[in-house]
Amino acid sequence: MGRAALLAIAALGLVVAPVEAAAQAAFQAADPFFRQRGQAVRDRAQPAYDALGLRAGAFTLWPSVQATATHDDNVFAAEADARAAVSLRLTPEITARSDWNRHRIEAYARLDMNRSLDLASENTSDWRLGGAGRLDVTRDTHLAVDVDLEQGHEARTAAGADPLTVRPVAFDSAAARLTAQTTHGRLRLAPHAGIRRIDYRDDVDAAGGPVEQDDRDRTTLSLSGRADYAVSPGAAVFLQIAGDDRDYRRVDGRPDRSSTGRETLTGVDFERGGLIRGEIAAGYRRQMFEDPAFGDLEGFSGRARLTWFPTALTTVSAAAARAVADTGVVGAAGARRSDLSLAVDHELLRNLILTARIDHVEDAYVGRDRTDRRRGASLAADYRLNRRHGLTAELSLMDQASDGAARGPRYRTVRMTVGAVARF
Repeated sequence: MGRAALLAIAALGLVVAPVEAAAQAAFQAADPFFRQRGQAVRDRAQPAYDALGLRAGAFTLWPSVQATATHDDNVFAAEADARAAVSLRLTPEITARSDWNRHRIEAYARLDMNRSLDLASENTSDWRLGGAGRLDVTRDTHLAVDVDLEQGHEARTAAGADPLTVRPVAFDSAAARLTAQTTHGRLRLAPHAGIRRIDYRDDVDAAGGPVEQDDRDRTTLSLSGRADYAVSPGAAVFLQIAGDDRDYRRVDGRPDRSSTGRETLTGVDFERGGLIRGEIAAGYRRQMFEDPAFGDLEGFSGRARLTWFPTALTTVSAAAARAVADTGVVGAAGARRSDLSLAVDHELLRNLILTARIDHVEDAYVGRDRTDRRRGASLAADYRLNRRHGLTAELSLMDQASDGAARGPRYRTVRMTVGAVARF
């Protein structure tokens, strides 16, 4: 090799080395897991229309109240003899958040009162309380805990919500989750632990016979660990391992639904400039039921979430998932659930957001020859009059088809909802 070539290589090295070192330093200085370069329509600040909240020392309070009227053409989600009704709903809510530079505390309370003008059996009063806290151990290490308490009623159109009871099935729920996250350069680790206890209340059918719900009561423990490695400032690969233990109450004469599940997923988390971001993962899941009559449920599992920003005024969101779901279907231990959804948010005016959404959910039940397919579509509008007041409207359609020797109800329901909201 000639002297001229050696000099050229040396000169190139003097140029490339600083550039490479600067690029590496910039990569390490920036957060390689930052995924907010694109901003969704509903996440964008609207200074002229966003509520300011109420200052209370080191906290800000965000009270609101929403009133809606809904017309449902098939209140009982019945296959035949659909019954229409109009209901009024009042939902006051308050959230408190700390304004600290480090650490964070948040709490909320919500009351949901629904009154039917035609069917007293559909009157419900629900509430929910919760809180969350985040401890910033260091700049790159955080601990978080959140707790939720709820008293609610299961929707008539909830998956597997049969047989028909005179009133919507009531339940009590308590849940707690503990998460941690630590980042070291390109590596991020995130363990998670959670527990949830849910108790359903018995009811009666139209003939006055008891409809027991005790075999649905359960305590679910979940553990997971996830490791992400950033391969570039806009992309990371990850491995997630998760497990759960679903401990159902034993009821004489009914099968034991208790099970233990294991899942391993690997995938990629990414963002391309401000145009698209998402997460795609695929793996294997095995759910092992204690009752040998159910056998094991195993096979492909996965999830995908994509958000596309074709313009600054439009956000397109798509999601898909394959998982194991709990169910209220008598004699079924659970269901292999596959769901797909697509939603479009468009800011028609600075204070008017339109949303269109379609969903498809398929439940293949374990222990029963039954498969439900549920399709939904909706159109909604959110109109803000000013910082404190707004109007909402939504038209939604749900259609359920069911097949198999033990098929469930087939029905269609159309709902129209209009409402007003006040924020402070």
